[in-house]
Formats: sequence, structure tokens, C-alpha cells
Amino acid sequence: MDVPSIEQIIREDIEFLRHCPGRDNCAACEESTCVMVAAVADFPTAYGHFTIVGFVNNKDGKDHIMIVKGDIGNGENVLLRVHSACLTGDALGSMRCDCGPQLHHALERIEQEGRGIVLYHQAEGRGIGLVNKLRAYALQDAGYDTYDANVMLGFPPDARNYEIPAEMLKKIGVKSVRLLTNNPEKVAELEQYGIKVTERVPHELPSHLHNREYLKTKKERFGHLLELDHGRD
Repeated sequence: MDVPSIEQIIREDIEFLRHCPGRDNCAACEESTCVMVAAVADFPTAYGHFTIVGFVNNKDGKDHIMIVKGDIGNGENVLLRVHSACLTGDALGSMRCDCGPQLHHALERIEQEGRGIVLYHQAEGRGIGLVNKLRAYALQDAGYDTYDANVMLGFPPDARNYEIPAEMLKKIGVKSVRLLTNNPEKVAELEQYGIKVTERVPHELPSHLHNREYLKTKKERFGHLLELDHGRD
């Protein structure tokens, strides 16, 4: 059986959505999980030249995207970064976290590799949303760490779910990945939803005065695999 190319999948999904009776209200879809490609465009950036792919789904109503480099081919051993959205770090240059540098380094690394994906997961603040993340910031200013701040607000320490990212990867034919992450839980979550992780590729960047305690909490309380011996002020 011929395996459809990513281009064919994108064409078919966009055509399907044009005629889908629920295209303006995915939440009302009767499918248990429906993930569809909604748009694709050329995407030149400061970090390399990519293709950007937008998705819709009937589970969370969020606009998750992929930034794709090269040919996915047989879908095996694709270099992947699943990056949780962080407006403050990714766009505004916050130094409270390492999110912006991690995103930019992932794009640079995938450009160098010539094949890979950054999946931009709309899970701000480990899934609690932007305004709640700012509330967590305020609690951190009062002495709580990022783990306890989320709990104080009534959320799990990490409220992210990786079902939709896994379905997005399956949609374009990805079967196995080399995952850019320091978080072993992310490896387990993707494998739980059917994406094989053939390698965990460390993704640690230098710490500094403003994010050192944040990274220490990631290591000691979230179990991230970090060295934290390369700090600079």
C-alpha cells in the first residue's frame, strides 16, 4: 500500500475542511479525536527556512502548529522539539525561564540537520494559561517555586497533555522521533500516545542569575535531566 506524502495529506485535509459541516465548530465534532491540517505556508525565519503548518482539533480548541524542515520521508527518527508556548519567553525575551533560548536553539539545530519539526504546543504555563502563569509569577515573587505556585493556584504542577501533539505527528506520517528535551515525562507521554522515541537528545542551555532557581526547581522537583554546572551571571 502506498503511503501518502505529507503534501497529499495536507491537500486532502484542507479540501475536507472546506466541506466539513462542523468546520466552524470543531468542539461539536462527534469523532473521539479529530486532528486536521488547516493551513500550510512557506516560512522563512531568522533561524532557517521552514514550512509552517496549522492544525485544528476537536479536543482543546487551541491553534497548535508545526514548523517543518525537509522531507519527513518514512517518518522514522525525525528530530523533534515539542515546545510549550511561552509568550513571555518566546516573544518578549523574559529571563525568568529558558523557553525562548530553547525554542531558538531547536530551530537552529533542525535547520542544520536539514530535517525535523518544532511542534509548537499551545500549553502556556505548563497548561494553565497565560494569565494564570502571570499569577504564578506573582507567587514566585513572594517566595514560592514554580511547582508550588501552580499548586497554590489549584492546578497540577504540570497540567499538559500530549494526546493532540501525538495525533498531529501521526497525521503527517511521523512514526518515531529523536526528541529534543530534558524532560523524561515528555518522552513517556509521547510514547503513551503512540509515538516511539528512539533517542532523547539533551536540550540544556546555559543558566544565568535570573533563571537559575527556576532550572533548579525543574531538576529537583520535576525530574528534568539537567547538569546546572555551567551558570553565568
